[in-house]
Amino acid sequence: MTSCSHPHDNALHGVHQTAHSQQAVAQRLLEAEQACVSSGSRLTPLRREVLELILLASAPIGAYDLLAKMKRDNERPAAPPTVYRTLEFLLEQGFIHRLASINAYIPCCHPRAGHQAAFLICQNCHQVQETSASPLMDSLAQVAASGGFTAQHSMIEIAGLCQNCQS
Repeated sequence: MTSCSHPHDNALHGVHQTAHSQQAVAQRLLEAEQACVSSGSRLTPLRREVLELILLASAPIGAYDLLAKMKRDNERPAAPPTVYRTLEFLLEQGFIHRLASINAYIPCCHPRAGHQAAFLICQNCHQVQETSASPLMDSLAQVAASGGFTAQHSMIEIAGLCQNCQS
């Protein structure tokens, strides 16, 4: 399960997929389509399908789990390299995040916002909370600059126990 800790639409990040969340998924797919048109790219049927599977997932989902879901739904499933290229496209567009520590993907809480996020990953229930990392990123930029280094990408993942699993 994923959730977001800063103000915005949390509809996609609950445990239960309801009719409302189906509507939210449809809205997010429409927004992705519009963002692609604006940027001059295309949300191909495969890209749309992979994004939809990630949006509907109740927990972070790996590439091979996506492939398995696609095999069940299609007569001719996509090959692993095709799915990885699709995931790369969705990452570049800001529609999803990759959690390196668990090699899985989650939807971005507020896609296309150009934000820096930190991820709090529960090692017990696998809940992932996306939170703003802006103050931390400023500190990291200062550390990098003091060493004459220019950071191009930072990923902050914090593993531990969520509030529910602590009790």
